[in-house]
Amino acid sequence: MQNNLGLFLSKRAFLSPAREAYVESDGSLRLTYAQLNACCNQLSNSFVAAGITKGERVGLLLMNSSEFMESYYALAKIGAVIVPLNWRLVADELEFILKDSGTTRLIFDNEFVDTVAELYSRGDKTDIQQWLHVTPDEAAYFADSYRAFRDAGTTAEPAVGAADHDMLYIMYTSGTTGLPKGVVHTHHTSIWGLLTIGGTAVYHDPERYLACLPMFHVGALTPLAVNVYMGATSVVMRTFDPVEAWKIVEREKITSGLAVPAMLNFMLQVPNYEDFDRSTLKWMMTGAAPVPPSLVRTFADMGIGIQQVYGLTETCGPACLMDAENALQHPASTGKAFFHTEVKIADDNGDEVPRGTAGEVLVKGEHIMVEYWNRPEATAETIKDGWLHTGDVGIMDDEGFVSIQDRIKDMIISGGENVYPAEIEGLLATHPGIREAAVIGQDSERWGESPLAIVVRSDETLAAGDVLEFCQGKLARFKQPQAVEFVDEIPRNPSGKILKRVLREQFDRNAPV
Repeated sequence: MQNNLGLFLSKRAFLSPAREAYVESDGSLRLTYAQLNACCNQLSNSFVAAGITKGERVGLLLMNSSEFMESYYALAKIGAVIVPLNWRLVADELEFILKDSGTTRLIFDNEFVDTVAELYSRGDKTDIQQWLHVTPDEAAYFADSYRAFRDAGTTAEPAVGAADHDMLYIMYTSGTTGLPKGVVHTHHTSIWGLLTIGGTAVYHDPERYLACLPMFHVGALTPLAVNVYMGATSVVMRTFDPVEAWKIVEREKITSGLAVPAMLNFMLQVPNYEDFDRSTLKWMMTGAAPVPPSLVRTFADMGIGIQQVYGLTETCGPACLMDAENALQHPASTGKAFFHTEVKIADDNGDEVPRGTAGEVLVKGEHIMVEYWNRPEATAETIKDGWLHTGDVGIMDDEGFVSIQDRIKDMIISGGENVYPAEIEGLLATHPGIREAAVIGQDSERWGESPLAIVVRSDETLAAGDVLEFCQGKLARFKQPQAVEFVDEIPRNPSGKILKRVLREQFDRNAPV
């Protein structure tokens, strides 16, 4: 078997042809592994007939859907390169990514036809020559029907077009600072990404997995590939809704899934969520933001384990995993390095620091990215001697459990002391009147910087003084927020990370303390 990610689907279809592979969460579409693989082969063969070449980039501007899954595996088999696109972006942002990646073909959903029409009207601002419209009706005037194009192909397995260190996809970072960078993963790195998750997380056959993160993100795409490898059923939500999530758990007898902490918190706010039958649900994986210990305990009390994951687009997803068994004993930790992964905490020279000492988190493994697309300087700054420099500050204890403190660039220096906003955010999350919180630094005449707490209330009577008083005695004085702002919503990127840049712009002011 050649090391081509697309062939993992072919093999699974051979081994488990009648098992459900893909289910639309509303039950409107159910595909066995044999059916999903046949659709992928049709699309592969249609692209080959249309003259696609190895390494040619194809953009996917698609909601969570069978078309996304089909396209990913179909293009992988024939050696094309997938460019998953964040559908929250506007035309100007998409134009940059499409041009930067050299994308020549685009598959897009009906929801985005106006945005894509705008891109089409810009002519050579992009390099796109083929436009495929996923729609039950007539395709847009400038596009061909995706389904008609796909269905013209045969179901025979196509000739394998790539393997091993050939590019598989270019996934653009969310651009929390500056322009997004294209993270390049190959068949090799992607396969090792799914192998290390499959070798570390606990899967129970037959697994029925709730997929609710957007597929354009590595936090969704790699687990879906794990599901194919493990023979699990992916029950896919087009978009996340907390009430629907509980209904799906009950109706589809979900056994596991992945959701960011904010999603899990929303599920706990659903009125009478205890009334839904969740007896099949064994665990939920979560990450991309600090996980409040209270959330872990609440799910544990329901018999649902929380597996906290730490990872990056650059690592194809995995870096550290906290199993449900240890989650309550180590509530501040994100676990130990995945099975096929090395993690160390290092100083500025890349040398490992003593256990219990803060430093930068470095990750090594066959699953880390090859490069940032067309960014050799950024690549050289990030990968040194085989180690990926994450830009995150962490501590490893004597047992090897890693705790993420914060992003290096988000660290606040107050009176010469390092203050990690995540620590303060974790404390604020335990306040019963606070739904969620973010902490940024603000200029201080006295201390250089001081922490500013930005809070979403669950209790509208909560006042700034209540928040400040709550922190007293629970944090060192230099860590305590000096001011509080209340907002209706904290801005996050699609993976659930708080957009600190947006908050800094919103609350750009000097503090008198």
